[in-house]
Amino acid sequence: QVQLVESGGGSVQPGGSLRLSCAASGIIFRINHMGWYRQAPGKQRELVASITSDFRTNYADSVKGRFTISRNNAKNTVGLQMNSLEPEDTAVYYCNLYPNLAFWGQGTQVTVSS
Repeated sequence: QVQLVESGGGSVQPGGSLRLSCAASGIIFRINHMGWYRQAPGKQRELVASITSDFRTNYADSVKGRFTISRNNAKNTVGLQMNSLEPEDTAVYYCNLYPNLAFWGQGTQVTVSS
């Protein structure tokens, strides 16, 4: 069965950085496009960044230039480096395939506050 385990969240001040990681199992990781999504309180879940099986990346306008998505096919992991964090980045962050499966992991909380 599919498992998606996110980690690396936390609380930081505006301007700070965090690196999220997601370990995937139960899928043939290297052939799947992957994405990071987030859901802020009272808002719908949104796609933040995606990376294709051949390492092409795409970003939401709100994070472009600040976030970097990466993948390691040898370890079945996908990462999200988040720099220059803003309070508006506060959300629960999830990884999933892109397009996403109906299944979601537990996510990891990111809180940006002074």
